[in-house]
Amino acid sequence: MVTSPQFDKFDKFKKYFSHKKPSIQEIVREPTAGGVVFRRDSDGAVEILLIQDAKDRWTIPKGHIEEGETAQQTAKREIGEEAGLTDTEVLGWLGKIHFRYRRVDKLVLMTTQIYLVRAMGDTNAIQKEEWMNGIKWFKFHDALEAIEYEDIGKLMLLAMKRIRQENL
Repeated sequence: MVTSPQFDKFDKFKKYFSHKKPSIQEIVREPTAGGVVFRRDSDGAVEILLIQDAKDRWTIPKGHIEEGETAQQTAKREIGEEAGLTDTEVLGWLGKIHFRYRRVDKLVLMTTQIYLVRAMGDTNAIQKEEWMNGIKWFKFHDALEAIEYEDIGKLMLLAMKRIRQENL
């Protein structure tokens, strides 16, 4: 069999596209919960707490719901673990968001319940967990700019509406 130079080039090119991912073998559901955490600064302006994940994306504190926990309890626990804030008040449910991503041969369907949470006490005593790249209080509009996920941004707008309407 005689091969032409065209086919040789094609074979070299083909190697870049031949890495097939393993097919999806399982669908996994992961319930999570978190919070849009806010405080007021010395001028009374609303600030939002964001964490920066290992991939440099700014988001809200959230995590997996453990057995025997309610979504609301998870939100409070995760805010304590991820931000070091234990003096918090859950003011209500804002909504839920859905993520899906692939983990090797599994399709992970994540549903996150999001709550409006007021930080109280020494809100400057925030501490990031080791896996995070950052943690910071943002002015509301700066937080909206920094947030990486559109669905969370929409819930932040809803949170701000509640804060204003209910004078929180």
